[in-house]
Amino acid sequence: MKTQMPKTTSVINITSPIKRACQSCLVLVHCLQNIKRSIFAFLFCLPTSLLALVLILLLAYNGFSVFYIQVPFPAKTPPEPAGLSSEKLPEKSLEKLSSSLLYVVKEENLRPILKTQLALLQERTISMRPTNRSSVLRPRKVNQRRAVIKLLRVEAQSKRFSRRLRDFIEKSECKIRFFMTWISSFESFGDRELLSIESLFKSHPNACLVVVSDSLASKRGRLVFKPFMDKGLRVTTIKPDYDYLFEGTPAESWFKRLKKGSVDPGEVSLGQNLSNLLRLALLYKFGGVYMDTDVVVLRSFCNITNAIGAQNIDLQTGNWSRLNNAVLIFDKGHPLVLKFIEEFALTFDGNKWGHNGPYLVSRVVSRVNGRPGFNNFTVLPPSAFYPVNWSRIRGLFASPRSKLHSKWIHKKLEQIRKESLAVHLWNKQSRKIAVEKGSIINHIMLDCCIFCNSSTLSSRRRISD
Repeated sequence: MKTQMPKTTSVINITSPIKRACQSCLVLVHCLQNIKRSIFAFLFCLPTSLLALVLILLLAYNGFSVFYIQVPFPAKTPPEPAGLSSEKLPEKSLEKLSSSLLYVVKEENLRPILKTQLALLQERTISMRPTNRSSVLRPRKVNQRRAVIKLLRVEAQSKRFSRRLRDFIEKSECKIRFFMTWISSFESFGDRELLSIESLFKSHPNACLVVVSDSLASKRGRLVFKPFMDKGLRVTTIKPDYDYLFEGTPAESWFKRLKKGSVDPGEVSLGQNLSNLLRLALLYKFGGVYMDTDVVVLRSFCNITNAIGAQNIDLQTGNWSRLNNAVLIFDKGHPLVLKFIEEFALTFDGNKWGHNGPYLVSRVVSRVNGRPGFNNFTVLPPSAFYPVNWSRIRGLFASPRSKLHSKWIHKKLEQIRKESLAVHLWNKQSRKIAVEKGSIINHIMLDCCIFCNSSTLSSRRRISD
């Protein structure tokens, strides 16, 4: 019987390589631990400030791996216009925006920009390239590029303004001169505006009316005024020439800065603010009466010179608290009108409604009142042009609801006819209100109409029953 040999030797042969590998791993781990201890020992030997600097650099690198910063470098500030020193500027003076391009530029479908001006990276790259501030477009400048471009296009087409206006005035032999401005579209010129023109000529058949407008100084616009001209009434439409009208006034340098992009037009309609300035320039250059297209004339203005109307009065003191610029009557070159223009150029703010209009004339008159050289003008009471406040204008359009209401309408109508030269209809609040039969406005329309029995214009008016 054969004796079986033990298998100890074979087991030792198998486990020896594994044991040697384990030992190698232990030696490697021990070496790594020694290296780690050495690194930490080295770091702890360094000064604390140097260690903090290393940590800050690491954090900065981590931040730049997520964001890049757009650093705006402002362009050179445009030089101050001649004659307007910084000492003359009030506290809320005209903001000088640093830009060599128009700030009103806004591309179509422009993605919004964060207020922090930190744009997320599309790729994991770091960009520190400086950008021009004017290239960072503000979201609120949505349609202002088009407004300024349209303005410049209109201005370039109207160089014959001076000659045409002077020819019209000289040939017409006007007894009184009226100006209106219309910066809106042709389509928005409607019944309310035609009523205003009818009332003007009803009280002033020998007057001349100049409508300064781009949209109405066209073939379609001339057709609108043809019924008036067929009756021998003197009316014309002319495209505005801003350079000519603003020349020699503080508005000249302001307008140049606007065209260069150094003036922020703001969120309020640029056309509205230009209308506020345009009426002042027209009166300063030519003199006469400026009237908004939502003012209905009741009586002649021929005996009134150099006057502005109060909108509100203080019931305790009896003094006016706010003026309005919807009706202005001034001689050519009047110093108060020049002061209005100067105030516009110095304090223009396109983000506040009324700041460059009613509030402007109120500021200036309160400031110059009683000063030498500014005594030749009159502030008329609210009843002259603004017998009804804008907040209550709806009541003039309503028909009688009862006997008591009917008496109130009759009494109010008689008061307006007796005390008022005109009625401001506050189009912004009343444009969409229908004129009801028997209302105060219905009676005033019948008093002031020229084409009362004609279908030419009366068909455009809708009086609801």
